[in-house]
Amino acid sequence: MTAYKGVTLLLLVYFWNISVAHGELESPGKKYERPPWYIGLFWNMLGYATVIVPGAIIIRLVKNSNFNESAGRGFLFNVLQIFVHGRPEEKRSLEEGPVKGPTDGKETSILGVTAAKLIFCAVGLQGSYLTWGVLQEQIMTQKYDELSEDGTLHQVNFEDSQFLVFANRVLALVVAGVYISIAEQPYHTAPFYKYSYSSFSNVMSSWCQYEALKFVSFPTQVLCKASKMIPVMIMGKIISGKTYPYSEYFVAVLLSFGTSLFLLSHNADHAHHDQPTTVVGLVILLGYMVFDSFTSNWQSALFKKHKMSAMQMMFGTNVFSSLFTFCSLIQTGGFLRSFLFMSKHPQFLSQIFVLSMTSAFGQLFIFYTINAFGPIVFVIIMTARMMFSIVLSCFIYKHTLASQAIFGIVIVFGAISYRTYLRYKASKETDKVSTQNK
Repeated sequence: MTAYKGVTLLLLVYFWNISVAHGELESPGKKYERPPWYIGLFWNMLGYATVIVPGAIIIRLVKNSNFNESAGRGFLFNVLQIFVHGRPEEKRSLEEGPVKGPTDGKETSILGVTAAKLIFCAVGLQGSYLTWGVLQEQIMTQKYDELSEDGTLHQVNFEDSQFLVFANRVLALVVAGVYISIAEQPYHTAPFYKYSYSSFSNVMSSWCQYEALKFVSFPTQVLCKASKMIPVMIMGKIISGKTYPYSEYFVAVLLSFGTSLFLLSHNADHAHHDQPTTVVGLVILLGYMVFDSFTSNWQSALFKKHKMSAMQMMFGTNVFSSLFTFCSLIQTGGFLRSFLFMSKHPQFLSQIFVLSMTSAFGQLFIFYTINAFGPIVFVIIMTARMMFSIVLSCFIYKHTLASQAIFGIVIVFGAISYRTYLRYKASKETDKVSTQNK
């Protein structure tokens, strides 16, 4: 009974804040002002809680009952079973046969096949997110013509980045849903609520990333972005119990050092007149690294345990991501603000569509890469993406690279080559042992 009272209170506070936000939105001549970070975080968490708390209560009630052993039928029974327990693993063989893994290890030992897959993932991620970054920057910096109440023409910016995240997630959800409905997919056994974990961590990592920029210096940002491989390895040990050889940590340190050299040399001028790093900024930055490393490791664990496809992962993740961002936008009034902006600027709708399609393709490459190679390789590719985008910009605009940047590139690609050699050597030793045991 206490849980129901808590949910009721939560909803009352939530809808009260919606009315306040909409009242402020409708006030004539009053420009929307973003609240301090801690107020924004509180209301965002309250919005997410309107999804998480009722869902947690449903899961607890169903798990504490004999629901899964009952012989119930019907739409509601099936929905609750899939949401809380997933589909029974023992029925997999009836629909698609036993789960098949590599039978003799030959495919994984062929370096050419693995290299081709890796190049495909790297090119797909680079192309999708380079394009996405350009389009997002264009939308957030473009000046849109707008008529004021007195008839004068002035220019405005679109400022609600959370609506862009929502649009990206919804279109990715639609794309994945359509594909799953028309193409054969693996038998799905994962409890659907487990997708909410990586969805929540992904949404929170995005918030922490944007918010931390206001409180940390540029060198601190660079060190954080360049050192993502290390927290991913630590989180992999926490979630999946993975152990990494010392060579992996050595490669991670080299990658972090090389990427930091490169990024700091490219933006040395920016670093001189940057804001100082604060304790608040470091805490938010730590939150970003924790949430970001959790996301890919949790998805990797789901892939290994439940053998779903990349499209199924994309669909499940975006169901909850769409819900989380929708509740947050409704609660803050951002949803209505964005639609009012869209009604005044029709070209904004086409820009959102192209941006969201690019994001959907990028997500597909993310899930495919994590499924095929794991979170460590994914982080390495995304780290290299930052460097590649800057090098590409230098070639296009004929900028010169400093010697420090070139040295950083040599270190990074040397570390990647060293890791590739170690993996190849390990696979050869594994093949040799398996051959001797036959």
